[in-house]
Amino acid sequence: MSEQAIFAGGCFWCTEAVFKQLGGVSAVESGYIGGHVDNPTYREVCSGTTGHAEAIRVTYDPAVISYGDLADIFFATHDPTQLNRQGNDVGTQYRSAMFPLDDDQQAEAEAAIDRAAKDHSGEIVTTIEEATTWYPAEDYHQDYWDGEGQGNPYCMAVIPPKLQKLKKGFADRLRETA
Repeated sequence: MSEQAIFAGGCFWCTEAVFKQLGGVSAVESGYIGGHVDNPTYREVCSGTTGHAEAIRVTYDPAVISYGDLADIFFATHDPTQLNRQGNDVGTQYRSAMFPLDDDQQAEAEAAIDRAAKDHSGEIVTTIEEATTWYPAEDYHQDYWDGEGQGNPYCMAVIPPKLQKLKKGFADRLRETA
């Protein structure tokens, strides 16, 4: 039986690329959550006026990888000490946030923040937010790294270091083909 988890850690292209490498993950969808506008577009979310975060919705098998493992990987592959930004991406749409879907995920999210605080010298600014309506991003954002992302200079500067962190710290969690 699969479950879902929602994380926002900056650009969704970057977080999607990381989570697609994991064993036990059957799907990763880029989208928007946490805002006040129905059916937001990428342009609207990028304006910073909708309240949404760029996020990913991960479908996973908890018998293979736990929510806690996903949360630890989330914290290890982005900077949870940067408020409303990741690198050059600035604005609330790039905030670090977790959107638990039930009480167990809520407890795991809180525990993961405590664990992450031990691994980072700065204050963890990641928020735990209510999982409001999920809006899938436009089709051209899905599987971006696997398509045109590897020809995008931004992606080439940001994603490979994240994948290196993943491979170094979580080799036992990678897909067989990763």
